[in-house]
Amino acid sequence: MTVLLVVAVGLAGGVGAVARLVLDGVLRARVRVAFPLGTTVINVTGSFLLGLVTGLALAHGLPPEWRAVLGTGFLGGYTTFSTASYETVRLAQQRRYRAAFVNGVGMLALALAAAGLGLWLGQLA
Repeated sequence: MTVLLVVAVGLAGGVGAVARLVLDGVLRARVRVAFPLGTTVINVTGSFLLGLVTGLALAHGLPPEWRAVLGTGFLGGYTTFSTASYETVRLAQQRRYRAAFVNGVGMLALALAAAGLGLWLGQLA
């Protein structure tokens, strides 16, 4: 692993985190719901994109450096498992058990399906 690769992954992670912050802010401003919609959208789209990157890598030999920069860096900074976990616990603490279940289990199911779809599409391309 080169220093340049480490720097590129770090920079891509920063860009991914900024993208997450901006998208979450836009969704919060435009869609008023008492549900962490932004985190759900971010994690599902991030899972889809990671599946797509992985599919492209498997089918077309995407160099490992690009997989690291895009997957570990950008998408690692973009997605947020810890926030999703916190928001699920917060919903349960508020006795909003249905919303907590949908957020925890529903987002996991959607993210897995999105990753599978991305992987499939990436291998077709």
